[in-house]
Amino acid sequence: MKTKTSFFAETIAIGSELLVGGRVDTNSVFIADKLASVGIVLRFKSIVGDQKQDIAHAIRVAVRRADVVLMTGGLGPTVDDCTREAVASATGYRLTRRREALDMMTTRLAQWGRTPSPTQLRQAMIPTGATVLNNPIGSAPGFSLIWKKTLLFVLPGVPREMEPMVVHEVVPRLQAWLSDHRRTSTTPIIRQVFHTFGLPESDVDAKLRGLLPGGVKIDLGLLASPMEVMVSLTTRGTGAPKHRKAGHGAMAEDALLPFAREIRARLGDWLFGEGADTLEEVVGRTLSTRGLTLAVAESCTGGLISHRLTQVPGSSVYLDRGVVCYSNQSKMDMLGVSEKMLARYGAVSAEVASAMAKGIRERGLVSIGLSVTGIAGPGGATATKPVGLVYVGLDTGTGGNKTQEFHFHGDRSTIKLRSSQAALDLLRRWLITSGHT
Repeated sequence: MKTKTSFFAETIAIGSELLVGGRVDTNSVFIADKLASVGIVLRFKSIVGDQKQDIAHAIRVAVRRADVVLMTGGLGPTVDDCTREAVASATGYRLTRRREALDMMTTRLAQWGRTPSPTQLRQAMIPTGATVLNNPIGSAPGFSLIWKKTLLFVLPGVPREMEPMVVHEVVPRLQAWLSDHRRTSTTPIIRQVFHTFGLPESDVDAKLRGLLPGGVKIDLGLLASPMEVMVSLTTRGTGAPKHRKAGHGAMAEDALLPFAREIRARLGDWLFGEGADTLEEVVGRTLSTRGLTLAVAESCTGGLISHRLTQVPGSSVYLDRGVVCYSNQSKMDMLGVSEKMLARYGAVSAEVASAMAKGIRERGLVSIGLSVTGIAGPGGATATKPVGLVYVGLDTGTGGNKTQEFHFHGDRSTIKLRSSQAALDLLRRWLITSGHT
């Protein structure tokens, strides 16, 4: 029997809120990464509103072109949650109340001091023949079934519920399914990711031009966002040394090694992390390792830098305090910035950013003070100080004082995000040049 080596998947995100603006489907990005780990390519993505007939139609289309279909959303107790009914309609499998689904749901609700309402009992209705999937976070069980030779998974749409279910329920079942169908020749898709900040996408592209020679079955990708330009290398294992006895995954990783080294060399200090690294994690690790402490004074970012730093577990080791000094008066009261300086240079200036960093460092008695002040827009600009003008200040009290001017574009939210990234990156670069890495 000829062994199939390529398998395709489709995600179906369900929810009318995903179609009217304000909400973005992020689940498919997470799912794509986990599918790649077992060698399945996410080839299609669909978004469907809360209409049973539309969801059923999307299922029928998906099973004609995908080996695996993952659906997220529409498993709640409200009237617009009709994914279960849509699956039953499309497949012909009757919905029945399943004891294991009911037990999972009642146990979860009991932990919250609640009992199932009549509407919540709908969540225990699962198609006949389907396998119930445990939801370790929420009250809505998921399920999986095979229909027309396609493996279908139905999961909650809330990311914090969906993600552990993909890891602990979906991926093991996919691996078993591939093995049971003698599809053991499927190789993982290996992807290595690099994170940069400070260079536009065109400059990153120029630095990496000619990296991959012709004939090498490795894909180089660039993705720009307000926070970074991400670089990726992707392969299925082709191009690896044939004499190696290691598995396909190890061979694929070996194939990427020389190109990964070259990316690091070409990007240099513009590269701030790899894999799942975030800039706040990178900075936090270095501060913790070196026993340095930090205090942050924020104006235009409104506490965003402090929020990002405290998202990292254990950040209390190095982060002493963060203050939002939005008005001129608060800069004077909380940081000791002089009224004369504010009048002469304005709140958005290198001088005030420097004074803010010094003031927060002295009041916190910490190793480093970090500050940011700028014009996030859309108003507040002048002829000499446009929207997007941002100053970041850093003060160590030992001669390691620095300010940097930035000019960002975008809406208010984007400018705030980029300003927080710029502040953390300035700190990271100072740690490098000062020998604290």
